[in-house]
Amino acid sequence: MDPVFLFIIFGAGAIGFYMAWSIGSNDVANSMATAVGAKAITFRQAVLITGVLNIVGAVFVGGHVTDTVRKGIVNTTGIDNHVLLLGFVASLLAAAIWVTLSTWKEMPISTTHSIIGALMGFGLIAGGTSTVIWSKVGSVVA
Repeated sequence: MDPVFLFIIFGAGAIGFYMAWSIGSNDVANSMATAVGAKAITFRQAVLITGVLNIVGAVFVGGHVTDTVRKGIVNTTGIDNHVLLLGFVASLLAAAIWVTLSTWKEMPISTTHSIIGALMGFGLIAGGTSTVIWSKVGSVVA
């Protein structure tokens, strides 16, 4: 296998883990802070409940989300496969950096809007305004 391709794949995996960490650092308080702060449940119970429900959500809804991100934001026909690969990896990295910086600066942001915005930017650069599927973007952002 081509070493450049392997580098991109492993790099994309590392960036994916970085994005997951960024999302966790940004969103974890949203799901647990109120219940733990009100002493309705303990921190340990909140982590357990959140972990179980995140896994259930990923199993039952994750496929729809990944299909939308993968095929629903950017019309990939006519874009070279190498450009697509690098564009998606760059979008993931851009969104992860944005989420990390926003979390560090304590700015409330949507991680979903961050990745959708990064993909829109890639689509605009790769193929212009006609490449972005605006109707799907509108339904996701709304």
